[in-house]
Amino acid sequence: MFKLGAKSGLARCGVLSTRHGEIQTPIFMPVGTQATVKGMTPDQLTAIDAQIILGNTYHLNLRPGSGLVQEMGGLHRFMGWDKPILTDSGGFQVFSLSELRKVREDGIEFRSHLDGAPLFLGPESCYRIQAELGTDIAMVLDECPPFPCERDACAAAVKRTVRWAGEFLEHARRDGFLERGHHVFGIIQGSTFDDLRQECGTALAAMDFPGYAVGGVSVGEPEEEMLRQVSICAPVMPLDKPRYVMGVGTPPQLLKMIGMGMDMFDCVMPTRLARHANVFTPDGLINLKNERFKHDAAPIMEANNYTCRHFSRAYLRHLIMAKELLASTLLSIHNLHFYLDLMAQARLHIEAGDYGQWSAAWIGRYEAGEA
Repeated sequence: MFKLGAKSGLARCGVLSTRHGEIQTPIFMPVGTQATVKGMTPDQLTAIDAQIILGNTYHLNLRPGSGLVQEMGGLHRFMGWDKPILTDSGGFQVFSLSELRKVREDGIEFRSHLDGAPLFLGPESCYRIQAELGTDIAMVLDECPPFPCERDACAAAVKRTVRWAGEFLEHARRDGFLERGHHVFGIIQGSTFDDLRQECGTALAAMDFPGYAVGGVSVGEPEEEMLRQVSICAPVMPLDKPRYVMGVGTPPQLLKMIGMGMDMFDCVMPTRLARHANVFTPDGLINLKNERFKHDAAPIMEANNYTCRHFSRAYLRHLIMAKELLASTLLSIHNLHFYLDLMAQARLHIEAGDYGQWSAAWIGRYEAGEA
């Protein structure tokens, strides 16, 4: 169940109820591809107020296998995380294996990137895997068109995406998945073709999913086009359901999309950049390898997270230069907290009614620092 709260322009707050707790939106979801957010323990995620994390259907089915996860009590127990989990369908990962996959009308043939074993993913198997994982929010199987994409190929991908979504939802309904309190989100595809995006979104809306997502963005298209496609999808996404933009983005991008009425986001960027010594600040990214931080006694920024409360830039740079594993953990704590705190600030300003003014000022400062 999703309950809408305050609004400020198109930006909105909400509460999404799941089997493992409530999620306050807008929200950022740390990515735990293989049943772990890289470099982070569940306790560390809880300490930075992570409300929900992601798991990856493709990777978890290959290793260790959804059956083993089910045998171990489900994904929550397996990884020691008692809050909500969303699992993506695996469609994007299969899309990225362009040399190893073949799209059929009933699903996708592909080869494992681990050992080359032949595999197949269709709407039913995609549902079964996520049901065995015990996810709170399951994403339907979709076909993610590449960028650039020919219109005819994209139109065919949209038709398959809509059909597969309906089949996935039917399996979930027939199996009692929804009745047991799990959610299923449909995914809007259509590349950069406005009418195909709207056609896909309209067809999915008619199926009455518990939630909806914008997929196939940030796959190589310019930032302006990515944001435009999100804005094109927004009008056909039901107002009373959560809206999720998959696989994005930078802090300014998230604030811009919240301003379009989007609610949920995920991206590997915070932890990936942390592993490469990059940390977020209100004045843009900084790279702690830089020599100018060698004698810097200040924290990354004034922030209420473990890293900033306890360690200087000089110490963090030392860990990075010494190639100590702790560097990745401490920088990941900071970067994920930065994203989650930004979402908390957004919720406060939506409730205060000044989201547009606040977000424009925040983005202006960040982008000026980046420049």
